[in-house]
Amino acid sequence: MPDNTSAWLLTAARRRALDRLRAEAVAVKTLPVLAVEADLTEEARRVMADGTMPREPGAADERLRLVLLCAHPALAPEAAAALTLRLVLGVPTADIARLFLVPTATMAARLTRARKRLAGESFAVPTGDALVRRLAAVADIAYLAFTAGYAPGSGDDVVRADLAGEAVRLVRVVREVAPPGSWPDLDALLALVLLQHSRRDARVDVGGLVLLPDQDRSRWHYDEVVEALELLTPLAASAASAPWLLQALVAACHATAASAADTDWPRIVSLYAELEALTGSPVVRLNRAVAVAEADGPEAGLRLLEGLDLPGHRLPGVRGELLARAGLVDEALAAYDVALAACENRPELALLERRRAEVAGG
Repeated sequence: MPDNTSAWLLTAARRRALDRLRAEAVAVKTLPVLAVEADLTEEARRVMADGTMPREPGAADERLRLVLLCAHPALAPEAAAALTLRLVLGVPTADIARLFLVPTATMAARLTRARKRLAGESFAVPTGDALVRRLAAVADIAYLAFTAGYAPGSGDDVVRADLAGEAVRLVRVVREVAPPGSWPDLDALLALVLLQHSRRDARVDVGGLVLLPDQDRSRWHYDEVVEALELLTPLAASAASAPWLLQALVAACHATAASAADTDWPRIVSLYAELEALTGSPVVRLNRAVAVAEADGPEAGLRLLEGLDLPGHRLPGVRGELLARAGLVDEALAAYDVALAACENRPELALLERRRAEVAGG
């Protein structure tokens, strides 16, 4: 028994009352959101059970609805994409930072600001033109999610097939619910992710990374390749050039080549040049340099890399490979050392180490 039972009871009661007040304050903020989500979940179950259409195009897919919430117009597009990758698909902050070409600390701060920015906003599902704009943002997010799955920046995975598969599914859902006027871009996006995803099994061999020229093409998922080419055929003839379409056409060049030696590199160089003119992206410049090196030799590729600045290991890794092909061994080894110091993905690290050893050994 406490020495002063009255004081003990008063203290216990005060603490219990404070706990209740805090719980009620939290409930006031969260219960409306929970009620909305419960209603949407029940509606999604009803749609799946009886085949009837939901009240809003995206209500039948809970993952799409959650992404729609993160793609709130109160956020800048990049912040919405980053928040979705982190909260909805679970991509590590460091990998998101690599996707956006910023330091990890910068991305962590952006995610924190994005969460705070959404704290006082309404999470109502948009309709009409607002829904169309939100779906466009979701399509961008789906592609970023696919990129995060297809090229992990850290960890032990060569490819995160589950994450990439979720991104492909998300693209399909967006395409199904989007108005017909947005189909060309979404057709190109779906074709792009299908072509890239079709190679997932061939990219891995006993846990190691297998580069495209060395892949066993019999392990590609050709049903996905065929579906993608069917989407691309009308677009290639009639649609205006756009980033997703150009990237899909590059992927199609690889998918339709019988072997690595049969790849139409001049065509790929042309597509990348058009894509760089549209986007000004340093990543596109890096990919273009690789294609130019295949078509015109390593020296031509190295010239395109001059003045290029990209964080991470892929730029010095490519530079090291091209320098090695050009016979500049010492410069190649130095570039590989820079790439090794920056690489945090273990399969890619092992590949870089193996390639450096081959170059050093002549």
